[in-house]
Amino acid sequence: MTASPHHPQHQTLLSDRPVEPLTGHVDVLIVGAGISGIGLGHYLVTRLPGKTFAIVDSRDAIGGTWDLFRYPGIRSDSDLQTFGYEFKPWTSDNAIADADEILAYLHEAIDENGLARHIHLHHRVLRADYSSQSARWTVTLERDGRSWDVTCDFFFAATGYYDYKEGYTPHFEGREDFEGVIVHPQQWPEDLDYAGKRIVVIGSGATAVTLIPAMAEQAGHITMLQRSPSYVMPLPRKDPIANGLRRLLPKKAAHAAARRFNIGKQRFIYKLCQRHPQFARRLIRSINVKALPEGYDVDTHFNPAYNPWDQRMCAVPDADLFRAISRGKASVVTDRIVRFTKTGILLESGRELTADIIVTATGLRLLAFGGIALNVDGTPVDLPSRLAYKGLMLSGVPNFAFAIGYTNSSWTLKVDLVCEHLCRLLAYMDQHGFTSVVPVADDPAIERRPLLDFTAGYVLRSMDTFPRQGSSGPWTIAMDYWTDYDRLRKGPVEDAALRFGTADRVPARTGAAAR
Repeated sequence: MTASPHHPQHQTLLSDRPVEPLTGHVDVLIVGAGISGIGLGHYLVTRLPGKTFAIVDSRDAIGGTWDLFRYPGIRSDSDLQTFGYEFKPWTSDNAIADADEILAYLHEAIDENGLARHIHLHHRVLRADYSSQSARWTVTLERDGRSWDVTCDFFFAATGYYDYKEGYTPHFEGREDFEGVIVHPQQWPEDLDYAGKRIVVIGSGATAVTLIPAMAEQAGHITMLQRSPSYVMPLPRKDPIANGLRRLLPKKAAHAAARRFNIGKQRFIYKLCQRHPQFARRLIRSINVKALPEGYDVDTHFNPAYNPWDQRMCAVPDADLFRAISRGKASVVTDRIVRFTKTGILLESGRELTADIIVTATGLRLLAFGGIALNVDGTPVDLPSRLAYKGLMLSGVPNFAFAIGYTNSSWTLKVDLVCEHLCRLLAYMDQHGFTSVVPVADDPAIERRPLLDFTAGYVLRSMDTFPRQGSSGPWTIAMDYWTDYDRLRKGPVEDAALRFGTADRVPARTGAAAR
């Protein structure tokens, strides 16, 4: 039996304990117990210890994406010096880390910050209604078919942007004819036996290049079937610079130095690809040629039509995908699908790929703020009509913030800055006696643009349901760490685009579990 090697023992610590329903009122309600939600929990504990807060999550375990996905080989696609928190050093020798290592790291962050008592699992948020009269949100929660309301002063969506219910699978003609097993990575069966089986993985993105080398070890043969290629770059699983610094310096100093170095390296590579795409293309091709068998058709299978970093680049630790190809355990086919057959997939070239298992690594669905229905004074919030302010708030939506990380770098780099800036904003409001804050986009000259300027198919399919970004000022989303560093960490909290207010509030009862 070949099942997904997931779920470390420590993961049960929260899910096994009695779940105390969240009741009453909290100053800050965080939706999502993944990297972003745990991150804000740390900053509230350390920066604003007087604030009451709770973290709610609809799932039965913390970790968000890292607990949701169970397919073989699941790992980070960027280094943990930058994907980890700024406040918590990453001490493993592995810079590219498996899901189990990342989940262990998140559980340590929970323990070190005393966050367990603030986390409420099996709590699904159905809707959130803001009242300008009280400057508070009324949030409807649901658990086991029962719904109830809690209130909060500030609402933070740490939901990421993936639809957790299902991934994206296009229509495949003849799908019902296939007599084998069809699996989507987002719904990976724990008892899937693939030892000795012929497997076809449809797709060439991060998921495909992750699970193929992991499955190749026990599969009879595995084929990556792609309509068009992606850029794939080998990276060392262990970072010699970070590991060397950790031997020479104290833990925190080594983490800070390695993190800063890797941020600079990421930005250099991204800007090189954007400014000199033809040079970058040739460089990537030469690296691929050296990693693959002599005479391998690199231009057909690993030379995309788009420029480097127009879409996110796929990383393969220690060239594991290329090594699987070199050993004959894996192969790549670049072609278009005509239909599924009883025994596999018929291609436009006339070739038929025989398969026992087909994995549809065809992408993800995006969902803004976990699909939560937001209302302000009884009026539904139409997300596409709103502009993102500094990449963390929405125009016309008071006392609301969210976290969306970088598409061209490590997610958590942005999350750290967002959480820190939000704590500065809350402290500013307390200092001046304000109970509400709302960004106002009243400049008609501001052009509206997609929230994420990224050409990946999974992004383009969903961007019309998300808020927009603007063309200038605080309404832009830079996707650049140092720009956000200056804006969110060094820049002032007060801003001409923000409107602060004060409401007469009736004191609210704080839920015991939130104190």
